Amino acid sequence: MIKEIPIFFSIDDGYAPFLAAALNSAIKNSKPQNRYKAIVLYQELSDENISRLSSLKTDNFDIEFVPMEKGLESITDTMSNRLRCDYFTLTIYFRLFIPNMFPEYDKAIYIDSDVVVLGDLADLFRIELGDNYIGACADKSVVEVPPLAAYMEEAVGVDKHKYINSGVLLMNLKALREKEFDKHFLNLLNTYHFDCIAPDQDYLNAICSGKILYLDESWDAMPNDKAEPLSKLNIVHYNLFSKPWCYDDIQYGEYFWQYSEDSGYYNEAKNYKASYSDEQKKADSECLELLVNRGAQICNNKITFKKIFESGVKVRL
Repeated sequence: MIKEIPIFFSIDDGYAPFLAAALNSAIKNSKPQNRYKAIVLYQELSDENISRLSSLKTDNFDIEFVPMEKGLESITDTMSNRLRCDYFTLTIYFRLFIPNMFPEYDKAIYIDSDVVVLGDLADLFRIELGDNYIGACADKSVVEVPPLAAYMEEAVGVDKHKYINSGVLLMNLKALREKEFDKHFLNLLNTYHFDCIAPDQDYLNAICSGKILYLDESWDAMPNDKAEPLSKLNIVHYNLFSKPWCYDDIQYGEYFWQYSEDSGYYNEAKNYKASYSDEQKKADSECLELLVNRGAQICNNKITFKKIFESGVKVRL
């Protein structure tokens, strides 16, 4: 029996209905003989949402809420720090500070809130990391988009088939602490201000390159209309614009609604989808186009992860 499995999430008030489905699914698919602890890092979260989300906890699946305020002052709202090129949120960076914030853990799971968990997270936690810093899945959702594939290789400096998605991470917290990952990240951020299209994800790829354990794709299954559905699903990750609470006919979308139904936020999720306007959908399309165009442009920048690394600067830990 594992003593306790720490599982980190990061959200703000706007994502509470979607985290509720993620937590509900993780709890429903946990085994009673194991002990789990969801630690929700938040920027702004109302007392009401904390109370409602806390009501999901069970005897073997605890939920704790931790505010994130200090240490992130240097991360500001610039295009290179925006998620999907369209909005700025500090929550995407929280995962990078987990090792030092929680010295009581040597290993942990981090999961984005736009997921449903269909497998037992204990099975993910049991995977041996060895001397790798993180375990993650290769990002297959955009690897066939030529400008983005070029961005992975020419800007971030990693093979396009080895570029990982940071939405599901098995983290070697002990090793990351010993290597002072947080200080290294902030030094790179504040020294070079790398232009990014996936801010935290690009830094993780560049810094941890060569020390990543590649997980089975079932642990970070992302909707992809150009690919056959996976036969085995452990975690479904509604990445980028593939949100079933925004659009119809999203691959694997039925699982979100299944676990949203008794999450305590079903009506909010349904209302969100019903009110998702044509203007918002148009803006999504424009942001996706911008994302692809910026990927192509950044490759030509004078400062990229790859160019700085090739100049002899320590980028990788």
